[in-house]
Amino acid sequence: MMNITWLRTFCTLAEVGHFTRTAERLYMTQSGVSQHISKLEEQLDTNLLIRQGKQFSLTNAGEQLYKEAGDILQRLSNLEQRIGEDPPYEGLVRLMSPGSVGLKLYPKLLTLQQQHPKLVIDYRFAPNSDIERALANHEIDIGFMTDISDDETVSCQPMAQEALILVTPASTVKPSWEQLTELGFIDHPDGAHHAGMLLTANYEQFQHINDFEKKGFSNQIGLILEPVSKGIGFTVLPAHAMAAYPKPELINSHYLPVAVSETLYLALRRQHALSNRVNTVIEEVKKWL
Repeated sequence: MMNITWLRTFCTLAEVGHFTRTAERLYMTQSGVSQHISKLEEQLDTNLLIRQGKQFSLTNAGEQLYKEAGDILQRLSNLEQRIGEDPPYEGLVRLMSPGSVGLKLYPKLLTLQQQHPKLVIDYRFAPNSDIERALANHEIDIGFMTDISDDETVSCQPMAQEALILVTPASTVKPSWEQLTELGFIDHPDGAHHAGMLLTANYEQFQHINDFEKKGFSNQIGLILEPVSKGIGFTVLPAHAMAAYPKPELINSHYLPVAVSETLYLALRRQHALSNRVNTVIEEVKKWL
């Protein structure tokens, strides 16, 4: 491999035409410049200069090297500059989160992208296990999880609290245990977990989600409340999912006497330097949450 430092010294010398001025431009000694040229000639096994006292001219090999190396060095310089750049509002940012918080964050991130068109948002809705795996495999930059990761390569720090809400058909004004039992449960991927947290704190009769007849299931966050709105059953959802439902008049949201919240964690790869654009997104998300 040709030594780039020696090559840069040679091209500067060929351009300037003088050893002393080359040394000044490169912040070197004159003997250092001579050393670089000698080492390059030795590496290429050819003479690059015809020396005439303190003057010199390029050999045919020197002329060819200077002509072709100039373009190479310019491209290397441009590459170094691009690699060194780390703009805060340009480039791809890949995120994953549970559906509820995604309903809140994704529209806001799209607005941020509209303001900064060179910023590209890749947002996936996924359960905690998929988020953890994607972070560990370097498939995403930012994860939001509702459990602390067990993977030693993933770090989690609390970021926000999201209230859990009991949601019933609009006709249910003050849900008693008997009314909930009669309605039955609309399940979803986190249904048992969310219902267990909220109902245990507010209904002494609750023992297990199987206390209720299962009346339906959906794994699409935007559709979980459809059967509830039609009077088919009740469910428990995080507040962001409930707030995003487009037909609030068809459901009733109940803030029970004992409030229960779910912690949202910011999940990142340990010992991994974050780009400026990733930090930008994290700071914006903190404001929104």
